[in-house]
Amino acid sequence: MVVGQRVFLFQLIAVAVLILNHGNVHGLKLGYYQKTCPNAESIVRKTTYGFISRAPTLAAPLLRLHFHDCFVRGCDGSVLLNSTKSQAERDAVPNLSLRGYHVIDAAKSAVEKACPGVVSCADILALVARDSVSMIHGPSWEVPLGRRDGRISKLSEALANLPSPFFNITQLKQNFAAKGLNVKDLAVLSGGHTIGTSHCVAFGIRLYNFTGKGDTDPSMDPKYVAQLKKKCKPGDTTTLVEMDPGSFKTFDEAYYTLVTERRGLFESDAALLKDAETKAYVYQASVHRSTFAKDFAASMVKMGKVGVLTGNQGEIRKHCAFVN
Repeated sequence: MVVGQRVFLFQLIAVAVLILNHGNVHGLKLGYYQKTCPNAESIVRKTTYGFISRAPTLAAPLLRLHFHDCFVRGCDGSVLLNSTKSQAERDAVPNLSLRGYHVIDAAKSAVEKACPGVVSCADILALVARDSVSMIHGPSWEVPLGRRDGRISKLSEALANLPSPFFNITQLKQNFAAKGLNVKDLAVLSGGHTIGTSHCVAFGIRLYNFTGKGDTDPSMDPKYVAQLKKKCKPGDTTTLVEMDPGSFKTFDEAYYTLVTERRGLFESDAALLKDAETKAYVYQASVHRSTFAKDFAASMVKMGKVGVLTGNQGEIRKHCAFVN
């Protein structure tokens, strides 16, 4: 074989390997269950609708559940596992306020009746997050499937990997970069705060003791501080506050408008104004008919591929809260 042919052959092999790796990127693909459980996605959607139609405020917790799953060990359903002899992710402080497990369990049960042992809890969680957002008039996106369920869930890993509402912009960028998510993904996925509520404890320090001297966070609108102080007293651990006041049940751009007005609830929201790229996105997204919905869909697809188990890795759990 002459040198030119040999080089060309090596190039072909390299391209083939790239195509294989990319086409099988993270081992996920659209229509993964087409032959093994063709109605899986419609069963999950119907089950999700049964809950969201009655309690639309569940959409935010279900989105958060998927997010918290993907940021610890990747999107492997590990957040759904109950603690055994060792404490699991769901018992870590940032996860104690997670809700919506019953929706995932109901969807899993319905899918198991149709196709026992085929569809993973990790895939069901990814689908439920997408469906619940679209059902409250948010964007929809295609969810590549084929995730396998992890067998390990550690409280310590949740504490080490989940982004904190107290993070500054440097910490946020590092946290997202560690998951293969860029600065735009950070700005876009923060927009998930357009729906849902938070306990006062997640931002109380901004109201009462920001630098340890009984002061408030100077980056927060003083009028908003006064409003929040009426709802949250020092040390309050039970009261819930809307993250996007007046619009917390609607998936829209209003969150970004609030951030530009220095009314982001968390330090991590205010931090978006401390970086040129995230600040530019915040202002661009705050405009009606911005690209936020399309951007959010793209970043959710990307996040849904973080650290997935595929092929023979992991397992397909029979019950989402327990390993087989």
